[in-house]
Amino acid sequence: MAPFGQWRETLPGPAAEAVAAALGERHREDPSAPRTGGPAGNARLTAWAGLLLLVLFAAECVTLLALHSMISVHIVLGTVLVPVVLLKTATTGWRIVRYYSGDPAYRQAGPPPLLLRLLGPLVVLTGLAVLGTGLALVPLGGATFDTLVTVAGQRVDALTLHKMAFLAWLVVVGVHTLARLVPAVQIASGRSPRRRRPAGVTWRAAVLAATLAVGVVAGAGVLRVSGDWTGPGEPLGRVHTDDGGDAH
Repeated sequence: MAPFGQWRETLPGPAAEAVAAALGERHREDPSAPRTGGPAGNARLTAWAGLLLLVLFAAECVTLLALHSMISVHIVLGTVLVPVVLLKTATTGWRIVRYYSGDPAYRQAGPPPLLLRLLGPLVVLTGLAVLGTGLALVPLGGATFDTLVTVAGQRVDALTLHKMAFLAWLVVVGVHTLARLVPAVQIASGRSPRRRRPAGVTWRAAVLAATLAVGVVAGAGVLRVSGDWTGPGEPLGRVHTDDGGDAH
């Protein structure tokens, strides 16, 4: 088998560019600006939000190991994730808008690798899909298991849609994490080569803290109205698999 370095040389340009970025070898020259930090500050906030999302999503996945007993934690974490996902979507979207609108600083920084630009919308869509379908289950309660549509003889209910969205998200975000984890750690920690700490540390920390606070408050509110799931006779406890998975 050819050494890794030789194997990389055989990759097409966009793939080689993405691999170099994933390994932390390729860095955008993000200009800094007073007060907000400009593109460099935007990159730092995006990296912080991305790493926070990784931790929260990992914790959410852990609750799946014992969902029946950890359903309250699952609901709260799922709600907390929503504003953090929206924050990361907003910071990424801001960069895209400024770049394509011709802002000199963002044009100088340049776009991410082509393959990551193509993957980005899928990360956003699947993330919002899994969180949206999850939150929709809260008011549905027992109606979660009512058939919405039948496809090829298989009935599809709201819970099935949530599971499908989760599987799609898991695949997409797995690739995204492999591609962005190292660069995100480098940027968030300030250890990325040729990067200086951009201005605006205080406001970025405040934005992240406020986002988390909104998520926690929203999570507490959603939990209060999720009695159908957390109280006696909750839907998960009434699912039977011995007759094809029907809920009673």
